[in-house]
Amino acid sequence: MHREHFPRRNHAPSGILDPRMPAGHQRWTDPLALLGAVVLVGCAIGAAGWLVNLSGGFSAEAASRAVSNLAISATTAPSAGTSLYPGDDGDVVIAIANPNPVSVTVSGVRLPPDTSYASGYSDAALTTAQAGCSAANSDVSWRFATRAGGTTHILASPLTVAGNSTLVVTLANDATASVAQPAACERTYFSMPALTAIAATAGAGPPTLSPAIDTWTS
Repeated sequence: MHREHFPRRNHAPSGILDPRMPAGHQRWTDPLALLGAVVLVGCAIGAAGWLVNLSGGFSAEAASRAVSNLAISATTAPSAGTSLYPGDDGDVVIAIANPNPVSVTVSGVRLPPDTSYASGYSDAALTTAQAGCSAANSDVSWRFATRAGGTTHILASPLTVAGNSTLVVTLANDATASVAQPAACERTYFSMPALTAIAATAGAGPPTLSPAIDTWTS
């Protein structure tokens, strides 16, 4: 049988010469192996971007400051729009001073007993006592006060006093005089008995414009 002989071809090895070997001794390196090395390097660089979270036991510190009480006092301006008569109600004008750097909102008052009467004075500045019309017999008290006292009454509209400011408020018809009020209390200015408490919160709401008008209805 005749056989054909074909010349053997010298196939160049596939790969990349390793430049680190001396001439004549260089080895062919599989490119896939180099690619694998590149991939490994890429993973190492990617590791630098890993997310880091917090461990347990986080702590931080803040502090609060003290809150000062409001001061409520009588004021001559504006004058009471509705004056008292025996058996009728009248206005009370007050000034609420807020010494705090933040606003304070007043939403209610707590009244003394209805037997705690106002003191009478002959002048609006409340400096000269009115003869025959004192806290013992004036029969002027807060409207809706009870014999036991200590009742809380909600304002028709909350009053917000700006920080480091004073709000003037007319409490409409919140004073009352009994029908037994003595004649000596005619043409008299009254210093109302002290409220026993107020309901107020700090840091709430836009300030109420001064002067304001408010009341409690029960």
